[in-house]
Amino acid sequence: MCIRDRVYGAYAIDATGEALHLAEVLTGLAPDDPEAHGLAALMQLAAARAAARVDGEGRFVPLAEQDPGRWDRALIGRAHEHLRRAHAAGRLGRFQLEAAIQAVHCVRPTDWWSLLGLHQVLDEVAPSLGGSVAFAVVVAEVEGPAAGLARLDVLGGDRFQPALAARAHLLERTGRNGAAVTAYRGAILLTSDRAERDYLEKRLARLDG
Repeated sequence: MCIRDRVYGAYAIDATGEALHLAEVLTGLAPDDPEAHGLAALMQLAAARAAARVDGEGRFVPLAEQDPGRWDRALIGRAHEHLRRAHAAGRLGRFQLEAAIQAVHCVRPTDWWSLLGLHQVLDEVAPSLGGSVAFAVVVAEVEGPAAGLARLDVLGGDRFQPALAARAHLLERTGRNGAAVTAYRGAILLTSDRAERDYLEKRLARLDG
């Protein structure tokens, strides 16, 4: 069995496994590039949690509610190796920060203060709409849902599904159910993933009767 199969197991036979393999090839071609290692770590951490994204009946499971026992610990360990290589280079970049954020999400209980600091740096180094929405969600966990909503208000994102889904959830937490219903409906219209759409529809039904 080759090293690729030992590292990836079942992932080596599908598109995800091929992408992970190519990321490893890239780090071999550019071993001193910290962002190559950061990208490999980011992809591995995402793939490590893929099986836990839905339950045994195909229902969407939010990251905070996932069963860590279903995560691929070998793949997480490999990602940490890449993060250590990247950190040793002493040159910070977007992929390293995004991978570090995902690595924190792979620990229970979630260290929201560490996530807040990482998102602050990411927002300075490589700002993006998706990153800003995630930042707002972390702010909500640390400072409360109203603070998270305030950050979303600045962003806008009326046609950006993650922003609408986050807004709906935070509005629900603040008891603004009418506004949450509107946000859930908007998020559902923009959701193409069947399992996630079902999840949002159930949350909407709970509020909308």
